[in-house]
Amino acid sequence: MTAPSNILIANGRLIDPANGIDDTRNLYIVAGRVQGVGHSPGGFRPDRTIDAGGLIVCPGLIDLSVRAGEPGREQNAILKSETRAAAKGGITTFCCPPDTDPVIDTPAMATLVRKRSERIGYARLLPVGALTRGLKGKRLSEMTALKQAGCVAFSNGEHPLADTLVERRALEYAATFNLTVMLRPEDRHLRDSGCVHEGPVASRLGLPGIPEVAETVATARDLALAEHTGCRIHFRGLSTGTAVRMLAQGRNQRLDVSADVAIHQLHLTEMDMEGFDSNCHVSPPLRTLLDRDTLRSGVSQGIISAICSDHQPLEPDAKEAPFPSTRPGISGLETLLPLALRLVQEGVLTLPQAIARLTSGPADILGLDYGRLGLGSTADICIFDPVRHWQLHEQDLFSSGRNTPFLGWEFTGQVTHTLLEGAIVYEAD
Repeated sequence: MTAPSNILIANGRLIDPANGIDDTRNLYIVAGRVQGVGHSPGGFRPDRTIDAGGLIVCPGLIDLSVRAGEPGREQNAILKSETRAAAKGGITTFCCPPDTDPVIDTPAMATLVRKRSERIGYARLLPVGALTRGLKGKRLSEMTALKQAGCVAFSNGEHPLADTLVERRALEYAATFNLTVMLRPEDRHLRDSGCVHEGPVASRLGLPGIPEVAETVATARDLALAEHTGCRIHFRGLSTGTAVRMLAQGRNQRLDVSADVAIHQLHLTEMDMEGFDSNCHVSPPLRTLLDRDTLRSGVSQGIISAICSDHQPLEPDAKEAPFPSTRPGISGLETLLPLALRLVQEGVLTLPQAIARLTSGPADILGLDYGRLGLGSTADICIFDPVRHWQLHEQDLFSSGRNTPFLGWEFTGQVTHTLLEGAIVYEAD
């Protein structure tokens, strides 16, 4: 990790969807900010030149859901390892959900996690505040105080609200103060004790299923409340095609709603659970091939405007019990970009579209100025080689979490440099 300095990134293909740029241009960095795009600012003298010939230069990636272990789950991971993994993956900014231990439901906790990340310095952590105190779904948190402490949105994490009246009050409060609420659309009663998608595969494997309606019933409720309250709602982690169609209808009605999808939902399906691979135990569960293809279409059309890693590093023991007893989650920071590039190779997205879903899309959801490289922008930059071929091996992971079903997969496209506010926080060997 090097301190900010005058940096020239030369000869790269600059893709900046927010500013409509896809061209070979030099980028001039001064004191952590972009001071020239294609044209050198007066008197510029580089302290370092990065020759990006043959490489892609784009804004640093923004990930809307990353669990980094701290505080409270250090047995899974620590901030240092996970922020280093983020930098290796080209991710410069990520959101930390509120279900840490203790919960991010006080300004002190929000400040603690943010300051810890700042001291480490590999990536920018943005805390998401708890929607209700202790995530118990009963009393509202002090959302305005949490916003002042740096929270960029509010959520109940992996604890969807069961009480519709509490959700209504929370959305009304958030709407009053122009706050974004992230909702995990799931009816906990319909989910019951399920661990996989309810269908023929679950029946064949003898595993308890989670029906599609567990997501769609909650989505319908949340859309109705969004219309009633006028609150800005973001759906965190859609998994069903029906929910995508419902979201599209809500957007057509000009509701202020958005959504993201975890990258693994765009590649894996319920069929990947054959053999009881616990690394495919995720929440929400992997759905059908039709669901996967509808999610892909939603991302391509911009109905779903962000792709995230939904990173959840786990200790090895968490995946070694019988499938229903294992903990859900995938370690995904280092596979977010390569899996997105695979969507480009498969013709699902164009390269600018893929980069938009990883940069300006999530930034716009949160109302942030990151995810773009115009004059004066913060110099958060990802540089990657679009043709470098590599294979994912466990020993190469920076993350403490080894719980990924993508070990052994071959990828094309790899990060070479990551800059955070003009400082080089990752450089490939």
